[in-house]
Amino acid sequence: MGVSKQAILEALSNVIEPDLKKDIVALNLVKIVSAEGQNIELEVKVSNPAMHSRMRMKEACEFAIHRVLGKEFKVSVEVLPISGDERSGELRKVLPGVKHIIAVASGKGGVGKSTVASNLAVGLARRGFTVGLLDADIYGPSAPTMFDVVHEKPLVKEIDGRNLLIPVEQYGVKVLSIGFFADQNQAIVWRGAMANKALNQMINDAHWGALDFMVVDLPPGTGDIHLSIVQALPLNGAVVVSTPQEVALADARKGVGMFNISGIDIPVIGMIENMAWFTPAELPENKYFLFGKDGVKHLAEELKVPFLGPLPLIQSIREAGDAGRPAILQEGTLAVQHLDEILNNFERELRMLPFRKKAAQPASAN
Repeated sequence: MGVSKQAILEALSNVIEPDLKKDIVALNLVKIVSAEGQNIELEVKVSNPAMHSRMRMKEACEFAIHRVLGKEFKVSVEVLPISGDERSGELRKVLPGVKHIIAVASGKGGVGKSTVASNLAVGLARRGFTVGLLDADIYGPSAPTMFDVVHEKPLVKEIDGRNLLIPVEQYGVKVLSIGFFADQNQAIVWRGAMANKALNQMINDAHWGALDFMVVDLPPGTGDIHLSIVQALPLNGAVVVSTPQEVALADARKGVGMFNISGIDIPVIGMIENMAWFTPAELPENKYFLFGKDGVKHLAEELKVPFLGPLPLIQSIREAGDAGRPAILQEGTLAVQHLDEILNNFERELRMLPFRKKAAQPASAN
């Protein structure tokens, strides 16, 4: 005779998720795959994707079943990380007031990642969302320049007994950057541990409040600092930016691959092709594909990742960034047309993430 699922759940209600401080049944992190005879098969989600954390959860579940139901039961537990699109506020220890945390990444530097991140954040704010931008590009912070707040300094305010950083607000976006804490002429030469500590302070020791979106401008590349960020932040998804030439595409492929690593498993919302073509003002009908044509579009198709759209090489976009007024604020321009189309596609693909996940599951999982 088998055991009831209710009895299994009652036994597992004694297991506490260590980061979220609630039992795994109350958090709806348990799936009973099968319970036949003395064999129990479980799937359990955990907040920390590290292997040691998953092993501890596996052992805790086995111990709880054996202690309450008896050691004669054979328990099989598969422990998986909570994916980004599953992380509601209750399932987050970090930034519980933020609905969507979106990383903007690139495989290499110089492809316009920070320009896209700034315009994405301001564009979402213009659409009525509450938005924050975390400039996590520790070694090349550009948000202070792009938001024209180079001379601003975040205030510190005591909130609920803690001294917290108050992000600088500009164009409807709350902004924090390591650039606020270093002189413009000062090189930021930090080892990984120092960089991680600075990032954790901007995440955990800041008063971000309730946000619809937090846009995170990641450093270029796919190194140790990236793994630290994606493990520290409960990302809901990522946007990968690249130019269409082969050397950038090779790195963009690695960028997408990083988010697909087992234990990270962050969905890529889509890819953006920056500097897609150049149209001179005197020849408005002409397009010159200086870095190649449709490279990112083709790569997105190959990787089965949505293509969010192209962004041409437009002088006003560069000038707007240098002037500290993102191009999406320039009403009626060609830049705004393309940026708005990218935003439309971004919002659509974000809504589609739960359906993409279901479609990717094998039939036997349902």
